[in-house]
Formats: sequence, structure tokens, C-alpha cells
Amino acid sequence: MLNRRHLIAYAALAMAVPRPALAAGTPAFTQAAFATAQKAGKPILIEIHASWCPTCHAQKPILDGLLASPKYGDMVSFRVDFDAQADVVRAFGAQSQSTLIVFKGAKESGRSVGDTNPASIEALLATGV
Repeated sequence: MLNRRHLIAYAALAMAVPRPALAAGTPAFTQAAFATAQKAGKPILIEIHASWCPTCHAQKPILDGLLASPKYGDMVSFRVDFDAQADVVRAFGAQSQSTLIVFKGAKESGRSVGDTNPASIEALLATGV
């Protein structure tokens, strides 16, 4: 029989097991890839993500669904690891994880922090296309 201590121990163990840093299909941010997408005039989504962030996890299926739609087929998405890429986070002026930044080519067109509303996330992505 599981009791509270067992559940806490299992949860701690699950958090301690290493996981891949990135989900399939969302490449890690590199300055070179970002610059190439900007130079090509592509719409770009920057996800400031942390593996421990519940809001980031809530955003993921919303973003995956939207980015799979034909409307956002040209959008390039990059994931910035909030903990491992602190210099990039600072360069984008992000103060917290779960920040979404949209660019239309070289120009930032929109930004949100902590948003998990599918309609407003879609409106944010639309600023880049």
C-alpha cells in the first residue's frame, strides 16, 4: 500500500532522473540558427523554457498544436533553456521562464510571460506571420 511518504519518494525520484533537455521538434537556440532565420525573414518563436516549470509544460501542447497548423508552417521555433542558457535569457531581456517571444524577421513583434490561454498564445504567434 502506498502512503504519503512513498508518493513523495517516488515524485522525488522521478524528478531526479535525467530527461532530455528538449522535446523532439523544438531545436535548441543557437545564435547562428537564430541569425539565419532572421536574415531569411522567417517568423520566429523563442520559448524561454525550464524543465521544472509547470507553466512551460502547460504551454507545450498548445504551442505544438499551433505550430503544426498550416498557418504557422513557416514559423521557426527555438527553445532557450532558462537555467543552462542564462546569457541568452538576459540577451532577450526575459525575466522568467515561460516567456514567449515572437519575431517577424529581425524585429520583435510580440511577447508574453506565463500565458497558457490558447487564444492569446495564437494571437501572439499571429503577430509574426
